[in-house]
Formats: sequence, structure tokens, C-alpha cells
Amino acid sequence: MVTGILSLQGAFEEHEKVLDELEEPWFEIRNAMDLDREMDGLILPGGESTVQGKLLNDLGMMNTLRERIQSGLPVLGTCAGAILLAEKIYGDSTRHLGTLPAVIRRNAYGRQLGSFSARGDFGEIKDMPMEFIRAPYFEEVYGGTEILSVIGGKTVAVRYGNQIATSFHPELTGDNRVHKYFLESFRLRTPDRVKL
Repeated sequence: MVTGILSLQGAFEEHEKVLDELEEPWFEIRNAMDLDREMDGLILPGGESTVQGKLLNDLGMMNTLRERIQSGLPVLGTCAGAILLAEKIYGDSTRHLGTLPAVIRRNAYGRQLGSFSARGDFGEIKDMPMEFIRAPYFEEVYGGTEILSVIGGKTVAVRYGNQIATSFHPELTGDNRVHKYFLESFRLRTPDRVKL
């Protein structure tokens, strides 16, 4: 089982460290050729969603990634990665991958709460530490999208089939349970694959 990590910009190295701690193999996705490699899951890290979206288009990667996700490739999008996945961005006509039935609000907490820590439940995972950095939140979900976490009345984690998206940065908390949850999602999908 191997995970591809989008490594164009943002906090991809932190995800790599978590997977190393879990002794899970990964590789960096930096160009269109990397998308030809076999992968069982995909991580879209936090960072600058506008920059990441532009690079995906400029490097000819957007359509291929979209097709892979729509075909069932398990994906975890954190912060900017969640913005890339969302079908709609509140107050913005920009659409990136657009595979997740949700409306997301960028930089939603304003300057005062631009970065903060919280604890809450993530699906059946209890008392999860969460780090929010100029975070978005989900303004609306629809089309069967499941809400996994609500903090302060705001939806901050969702799941839609093979797609998991969080407003927070699970890779910065020292708690690897979100990554384990994600890895388990594609182990169930490909039970006959041998771990590399």
C-alpha cells in the first residue's frame, strides 16, 4: 500500500513524517509523470490553495487527478487540500478539482482567530486535537456528504465516499488517528494488495 503526496507547495513534509512514523510507504507527486505511478491513496496538503490550483493547471495535472479521484482513488485533503476538493468556494467562482459536494469558505475565521487550537470528535474518534491555520470551514454540504466534525458550530471535517477533507491540520498535532482512519479507508478498498 503506497500513498502519493502532492508536493508542489505547502505542508507536504509534515504528512510525510506522519506516514514515516506509521511505517507507511509514500512518494512525492511533483509533476504529471508522477501521476503514472501506482498509488493506493492520495494526500492533498495544506498551503495556498490558489497557488496549488495554478500549479496543477500549469503542470497539466488537474484533469488527471480529478479523474483518478472520481474513479475512486481515496484522498485526504487538509485545509488547502479541502479547498481544492470542494465543488464550490463561497464568494468565489474558482473551481479546482471540484469532486466533493460541498461549499467551503476560505480564510473563514478572520484575523483574530486566524490560527487556533481546539479539541473535538472526528467521526467515531473522540477528543481529537486540531490545529487551524487561516482555516476554511464548510459552509454547506450536500449530495450525500457526511459531516465528521463540528467545532464551534462550524463543519470542519467531512467525508464523501473515497474523499476525506478537513479544515484543520492533523499532521501538526502529534496525533496520527486521522491518518490511520484514512489509511484504513483504502485498505478496505484494496484488501488483496500486499503492503510494499
